[in-house]
Amino acid sequence: MTAHPAHEAVIVGAVRSPLVRGRADGAFAGLHPVDLLAQVLRGLVDTVGVDPAEVDDVIGGCVTQIGEQSSNITRSAVLAAGFPESVPATTVDRQCGSSQQAVAFAAQGIASGAYDLAIACGVESMSRVPMFSNTAGADPYGPTLAARYDGGLVPQGIAAELVAARWGISRAALDEYAVRSHTRAAEARAAGHLGRSIVPITTADGVAPVTADNGIRTDTDAARLAALRPAFADDGYARRFPQIDWRITAGNSSQISDGASAVLLASREKAARLGLRPRARFHTSVVVGADPVMMLTAVVPATAKALRRANLTIDAIDAFEVNEAFACVPLAWLDETSADPRRVNVHGGAIALGHPLGASGARLLCTLLDVLETGGGRFGLQTMCEAGGLANATVVERLDV
Repeated sequence: MTAHPAHEAVIVGAVRSPLVRGRADGAFAGLHPVDLLAQVLRGLVDTVGVDPAEVDDVIGGCVTQIGEQSSNITRSAVLAAGFPESVPATTVDRQCGSSQQAVAFAAQGIASGAYDLAIACGVESMSRVPMFSNTAGADPYGPTLAARYDGGLVPQGIAAELVAARWGISRAALDEYAVRSHTRAAEARAAGHLGRSIVPITTADGVAPVTADNGIRTDTDAARLAALRPAFADDGYARRFPQIDWRITAGNSSQISDGASAVLLASREKAARLGLRPRARFHTSVVVGADPVMMLTAVVPATAKALRRANLTIDAIDAFEVNEAFACVPLAWLDETSADPRRVNVHGGAIALGHPLGASGARLLCTLLDVLETGGGRFGLQTMCEAGGLANATVVERLDV
């Protein structure tokens, strides 16, 4: 993406809710997802100090768009946040990358001159709107697609098993990576890094606001994870894919979570006019497709394409966020890219923090900016695997280096 300097998109704010376990007894289980996103939107404009009437559009990501998350939830959240009725909004679905795509759409709108100031955001309340409830047992693919892929497409858990098998990633390596995610997240929390982007969320029961992520397990170790059963073992898929030996568990997979996130982007000219300090430049974005049966591997070509477009090498990137849908995803990505593992998911990832589907893309950007700022880095890259064999990749450049 190349823009005239006046229309170059810069990031002037990025906030998120705490990520909490998406369970019936979770802290956000009593909070309507519209109100969850509304509080984050209000927190964003209050933190940055901008009049929401200046916002040209709000683009939100949400995956399970049914029930309480239907009917353009982003518009509902904009109104619930008290924004002027003149502020428009739309909701997009690129599966797990929905809010990362929302950021790209906002930046592209600014680069084209269609927007001067835009919000990209995302929300998922997995406790109130369970994953797959929008398909309700229906076939979302149809017979022609099934005929193209012998045996049809597969669930993500089976795709994760296929990735682990193809890259020869052992159960021990998967569990070791999961422990590392929790350890890094715990260290980042103790250092105060995780709180940099968090806005407190008031829950429906009126108790003290939620201010911290609650998925991090400081007592997790390899022995505990080794005791967990495989989560997706299925005789039918075992016959179809004899290479699978069932290594994926709840412990080396992302956590089901509730959460919301939001990013404010502006043209350089608009940021200067409003007196807003750019934190980073939206440098490059790409989206790619790959094998929808393997499903989780598109992060590899997405990374390569983003680096080519950005005219950067892998070694020029100071921090990476590779979404931990399953531990096998960043491990296979590391094997293919030869990136420095010390620069990958420095503050932990979705295995420790959680993966509220529609919110995770913008959440990763919040974390990436925090890692760059706390570590003094310049370039950051985030990428996320998505159902259907898709992946987004985004490069940002911190400006106050």
